[in-house]
Amino acid sequence: MKTFFVAALLVTAPLSAFAEGATPAGQATTYRVTGVFHVGGDGGWDYVTVDSAHGLLFVPRSSHTLVLEVATGKTIADIPGQKRNHGVALVPSAGRGFISDGQDGSVVVFDLKTYAVLGKIKVEPDADGIIYDAASGKVLVVSGDGQALYPISPDVDTKSGKADPKVDLGGKAEFLASDGKGRVYVNLVDKDQVAVVDSKTMKVVALWPTAPGGAPTGMAIDPAQRRLFIGCRKPQKLVVMNADDGKVLAALPIGDGVDAAGFDDGTAFASCRDGSLAVVRETKPGQFAIVQTVRTQLGARTLGVDTQTHTLYLPTAEFGKEADPRGRPIPKPGSFLILRLSAKS
Repeated sequence: MKTFFVAALLVTAPLSAFAEGATPAGQATTYRVTGVFHVGGDGGWDYVTVDSAHGLLFVPRSSHTLVLEVATGKTIADIPGQKRNHGVALVPSAGRGFISDGQDGSVVVFDLKTYAVLGKIKVEPDADGIIYDAASGKVLVVSGDGQALYPISPDVDTKSGKADPKVDLGGKAEFLASDGKGRVYVNLVDKDQVAVVDSKTMKVVALWPTAPGGAPTGMAIDPAQRRLFIGCRKPQKLVVMNADDGKVLAALPIGDGVDAAGFDDGTAFASCRDGSLAVVRETKPGQFAIVQTVRTQLGARTLGVDTQTHTLYLPTAEFGKEADPRGRPIPKPGSFLILRLSAKS
């Protein structure tokens, strides 16, 4: 994703829909903001990655990546050497982490114990979404400008090694998700499609339209029930799709500027830069609904999910009245923060 700061946008949903904790009667679990980490510092932000096993949060900040304690928000490490980073993939079995750097067109490899940078693997400019796929045993990073997916072996030689041959996707890739069984799904934001990749052969095996949603960005998966949750910007929808055949099961209205989706224990989320978080569940077999819309904060367009504690982390900042040459509000210096949202029964 190229946009690191947010534009001033009108919220078109009814105001009642954005009341904090607005939830239909009888819904057992709700989400609310339970804490704020005032991290500070300069730089943009994009995807955040939760390491539930070690209680850590990896936060890209354009030219460096912070490692925070999820319990306190304390910074325990700062990984340097990026130009415009986007996301982090963790491979504990290899003892390594991987950071996509869109401006540099590379993936930064670092040690999970010392956080030392081990080297870089070249891919293409606009390296964006990045995950680890257990079925292929590869780190997968997509390039929007390159319209491609690059597999990287976790034990790649960081001095002389290379990524595996790229997979041509035929569209501008944004984010991706894996079912862990050999299928990887990639949002093609300019084609209004999901590309389905066989991660064992590294070939595109299907292209599924996201209509009535368009410009798909964020994606999450429920691998057990075989559901994809796809955040779309034009029009503003969270599309629920069958991960086996691409059938659209629901298209639910969400806020403006969705940039990430998440899934945890039967609940899906879509975070939007207008300051809203949609909470989605299957209310009846095959039927999905937004059961809550949480007021977060302007700019909180991405999220990380801690599936052990059922906690969400949304990065953003405080914004002043000044705007940049493109009309986008400028974050106040040193105001970067992370919202913590917790479930309450």
